Amino acid sequence: MAAKSDNSGVIKIKKYANRRLYNTKTSSYVTLDHLAEMIKDNEEFVVVDAKTGEDLTRSVLTQIIVEQEAKGQNLLPIKFLRQIIGFYGDSLGGVLPRYLEQSMEAFAQNEQSMRDAMQHAFKGFFPVGQFEDMARQNMSMFENAMRMMTPFGKSGAGGGADNVSASEPEHPANESSGSVEELKAQLDAMQNQLNGLMKNRKD
Repeated sequence: MAAKSDNSGVIKIKKYANRRLYNTKTSSYVTLDHLAEMIKDNEEFVVVDAKTGEDLTRSVLTQIIVEQEAKGQNLLPIKFLRQIIGFYGDSLGGVLPRYLEQSMEAFAQNEQSMRDAMQHAFKGFFPVGQFEDMARQNMSMFENAMRMMTPFGKSGAGGGADNVSASEPEHPANESSGSVEELKAQLDAMQNQLNGLMKNRKD
């Protein structure tokens, strides 16, 4: 059972100026590896600056990902990372977190089916078609999300916009409102597709 703090149910991790991390639940110093294990054990925690109380959870989680990637198990494709970076400062960047959350939720709902398929593999039977279909559908959702997030001509390895003449914008300003409305409609349509996919999995 996941450990919980006495007050809020969320463990508080204090980060000191020397970068050391202190688990207030266990009264002990921990490392990023310890925090990674806590996440895998479904233990909820927040990281705060020991002096100011500032929430540092996001930056520490990012550090955990960097360390895990450095160990050789690369879960984040380079193209995906470039695309993510390209959206920082972009007006559509605020929609991206919603897509990523939905995509990961869909992947998580398929997780047990994928694990079952892998277990069959070790028993001498591997449903290649089924496993590939699930993987393809999950990857397709990610790719569709990124394509729908770039309706105004973003492309290239860096995920940035194509070179367009400043005096001749690719999309006139009076089309912006309609494009945003269209994007919202596409968001709703994709959510309906995800719900349908999950329903079919359960059936």
